[in-house]
Amino acid sequence: MRIGKDFILFTKKDNTMTCLLLSRTFHEEEGIDEVIVPLPTWNARSREPVTDNMEKFAIETELIYKYSPFKSEQEVMEQFNKIRGEKGTLVIIFNLKLMDNGEPELDVTSDPRDIQMAETPPEGTKPERRSFRAYAAVLYIDPRMRIFINGHKVQTKRLSCCLYKPRMYKYTSNRFKTRAEQEVKKAEHMARIAEEKAREAESKARALELRLGGDLTRESRVTLRQVQNSAITMRREADVKKRIKDAKQRALKEPKELNFIFGVNIEQRELDGMFIYNCSRLIKMYEKVGPQLEGGMACGGVVGVVDVPYLVLEPTHNKQDFADAKEYRHLLKAMGEHLAQYWKDVAIAQRGIIKFWDEFGYLSANWNQPPSSELRYKRRRAMEIPTTIQCDVCLKWRTLPFQLSSVEKNYPDSWVCSMNPDPEQDRCEAAEQKQKVPLGTLKKDLKSQEEKQKQLSEKIRQQQEKLEALQKTTPIRSQADLKKLPLEASTRPAGESTQPQTRPQRPRSPPLPDVIKNAPSRPPLPPPLPKSVSQLKKSSSAWPNISTPKLANVLSKEEASTSRTCQHTVTAAKSNSALKTLAKPSTTTKTPSSVVQHPKSPRETSSPKAAKMPALKKSATVKSPQASTTRKRTSNNTEDGSEEEGEYKKEKTKRGKFAAVKEERKDSSEVVVELTDSAGEEELAELKKAQKDKGLHVEVRVNKEWFTGRVTAVEMGKQAVRWKVKFDYVPTDTTPRDRWVEKGSEDVRLMKPPSPEYQAPDTQQEEEVVGAEPSTSDCVRIEPDTTGLSSSQETVDLLVQMLRNCLRYFLPPNFPISKKELSSMNSEGLLAFPLKEYFKQYEVGLQNLCNSYQTRADTRAKACEENLRNAERKLKETEEKLQKLRTNIVALLQKVQEDIDINTDDELDAYIEDLITKGD
Repeated sequence: MRIGKDFILFTKKDNTMTCLLLSRTFHEEEGIDEVIVPLPTWNARSREPVTDNMEKFAIETELIYKYSPFKSEQEVMEQFNKIRGEKGTLVIIFNLKLMDNGEPELDVTSDPRDIQMAETPPEGTKPERRSFRAYAAVLYIDPRMRIFINGHKVQTKRLSCCLYKPRMYKYTSNRFKTRAEQEVKKAEHMARIAEEKAREAESKARALELRLGGDLTRESRVTLRQVQNSAITMRREADVKKRIKDAKQRALKEPKELNFIFGVNIEQRELDGMFIYNCSRLIKMYEKVGPQLEGGMACGGVVGVVDVPYLVLEPTHNKQDFADAKEYRHLLKAMGEHLAQYWKDVAIAQRGIIKFWDEFGYLSANWNQPPSSELRYKRRRAMEIPTTIQCDVCLKWRTLPFQLSSVEKNYPDSWVCSMNPDPEQDRCEAAEQKQKVPLGTLKKDLKSQEEKQKQLSEKIRQQQEKLEALQKTTPIRSQADLKKLPLEASTRPAGESTQPQTRPQRPRSPPLPDVIKNAPSRPPLPPPLPKSVSQLKKSSSAWPNISTPKLANVLSKEEASTSRTCQHTVTAAKSNSALKTLAKPSTTTKTPSSVVQHPKSPRETSSPKAAKMPALKKSATVKSPQASTTRKRTSNNTEDGSEEEGEYKKEKTKRGKFAAVKEERKDSSEVVVELTDSAGEEELAELKKAQKDKGLHVEVRVNKEWFTGRVTAVEMGKQAVRWKVKFDYVPTDTTPRDRWVEKGSEDVRLMKPPSPEYQAPDTQQEEEVVGAEPSTSDCVRIEPDTTGLSSSQETVDLLVQMLRNCLRYFLPPNFPISKKELSSMNSEGLLAFPLKEYFKQYEVGLQNLCNSYQTRADTRAKACEENLRNAERKLKETEEKLQKLRTNIVALLQKVQEDIDINTDDELDAYIEDLITKGD
């Protein structure tokens, strides 16, 4: 029922004709849960019904006429006439399953002689996976039947006869026990049941013989003889079952032997791999094993054939795989070892693989290219593989002698033995010649102790190299390890995600003093703030090695040399006099400087109000958390650390250039010196414009698949703007949850412009700041990105098609809009589609179905309860009858023998059994 919903079979044998209908349509329309199969039978000569119940026969034929394509008895008889000869079977499948485009999965029109899988290209697809004719040709390892497809006979093959230099290898193993153990358990069960039946029959025979006693009438002798014969038959069956059980138990311990046949497919070398049969029926094909898994030319073109008995491996119910995957993998491993041995035995690699294939016309370097069609190459291939064909009458296989004239000759579908040019094999009475396949032996390489030691040493050396490579990466366990890192290395807290390595590196800064250079780049969290300025003055004496002119010199160099956004963080604790001295060198560079107290909130710190000077020149801002004792902290020290880092990033985004120097100590305050530069107004405008992209809904291509997501971060690179996209959903753990992509690349496309509710809070705040600043960016309109607009219509069409398929699939039976109308409905029609009524009818139908199931279940439960009550009532009646019978037997025995003493049922049973035994 995988191909279609309905199936009808016509079979003819001897003098009877039978028709069988298995219809899902019939069961669905009639609402039947049980499987009902109409099975009428006719006499082949008189065409009269063969039945004892004409009413049943009439109902069966009426169902066939109603639910099959054949609406009368005459049409049914025409199908029987299509079966040639006195016996045969005709199978017809109708109401085929359709694909999304409305076409059936099976293509019966492209090739009038074949049935093919629809929409399956021949390039890159094995012929047996695409063509039913090609699959039926190799379906059986030794075909003994005629197969017709669309009225044309299939030229079946014996694969072992179609290979170049075939060779057989015998494989013996004790591993395949699963199926044999199941058979042993089944045999033990059957033997136990047969033994019980034999004992029961023998007991009945003895009881009857005792009961008859001296009765020598003819009827009594006939009855006794029948019972005794039945007991003898039962005993024989029990003995046979016991012998079968013993044989299977012995077979369980014996090793299983398989025959592997390997050969080279010189007709189509790209069709290589293992063909695995089970009880002569194909289960798996083109399985790569051993050297074939490496993808090289070694063992390329080699085909292996093995027929696995049912007791070795059991196939699945659909005959497409094996039930025990572990034992099947062991079989493939064994075939791989024997395949490598076959490759050594045929010595193709020693002669040259390319030279070998050139001899048979494979002149192209592309492995999948077919061989040359020149006549000399065709004859060369035909000389190596003799033609093996099956007689259409006796079904015996005949090997034809090689003839040059038959190289390009197509043999007829109905080939018979009389057409054989060999005089010894030109009649059907001649015995079939067996294929002579040379026998090979698996030669296991026995490694010496020195070779094993050498191999082990090599593995140890490789593992040591890997370990040394891993140890070269320096682990960071303390702040001292951070000091050893280069200046470009930036440290982060353990919970923060690392930035992608594709970020463009900033230019190196001028050399810093040793004290600053060796300071940790991420200082520890500060202690609670001191409440008096005297404590700040005391702490300044702990830093005698840092001179104010040197630090000012560093700051002036930083101002003059850097043209990009760069930042250096350094811990330092300075007194109030040091702050004044710091301010003087900055005034000599003709830049206004001022000492500003630390603002109350981080949000005020990140706003660029300090840069709003009338002349829009450089400004130096010195921030001291202890300059004002009235400042209140809004969070604990850990939160302050994370807020400072957030402000660190926001300052980089909103300002053109700045350098920050931070000094911190456990018992001192924090002094921050910032130099802001508003010279790069164009870069500032571009940054602010790029930040507008936050919140965009985009699609990103990862591993040739598109995933939806939202832009969560924007970064300005040297050549392009980069987006950080967080995916809404990814199917596997191997796909990252987010990814950096370049705006405008082929791997990203826009879904819809950003809306205010999807934008990040910091993005909205930046928009307000931009509106307040008197800069050139006021005149620039931020347009939504149009990346991938060309594919938006394709996305809409795809969504419309998916919606259409979903509506068609769940369409209620009596919905006013049919499936055909729904298939041709455009997007405007789908917008006006009555979804409320659709879901309402669907829910009503689903509820009715559930109610019908519940009703049937209740009815069956009531019937079961009634049956149980009747059975209990009958059991009670039977027990009463048995008790009454025992009472009568005791009374009868007491009349015959007055001194008898029987008080319980067990005493009565024992007394009767003793009488029977004494009677024997």
